Amino acid sequence: MTRIKRGMSSSKRRKNLLEDARGFKWRRSTNYRAAKEAVIKAGSYAFRDRRAKKRVMRKLWITRLNIALRELGLKYSQFIKIMADKHIELDRKVLSQMAVTEPKVFAKLIESVK
Repeated sequence: MTRIKRGMSSSKRRKNLLEDARGFKWRRSTNYRAAKEAVIKAGSYAFRDRRAKKRVMRKLWITRLNIALRELGLKYSQFIKIMADKHIELDRKVLSQMAVTEPKVFAKLIESVK
């Protein structure tokens, strides 16, 4: 039976991991042991923050909406209640974008909802 030399696969694995660690600072980008730990942590942070990003964006939309609505004499909670009662289904992202980019159209929408 032929002998299997594992040097190639080990060096390939290390090279790929160091490639993932490119751009990290100091020893974490060149030293295998430090890079491995850094890549694992970076992956877990990325996984966590992909979910957190959704929460952060929703908070931003609500904040923008509340500011725009208060300028028009309405509170966010009141507005959402009115929208629900009238069965108008526009999500917060669309409403927020409308309030920022098209304030006149947004104001007309608010007047029609009132």
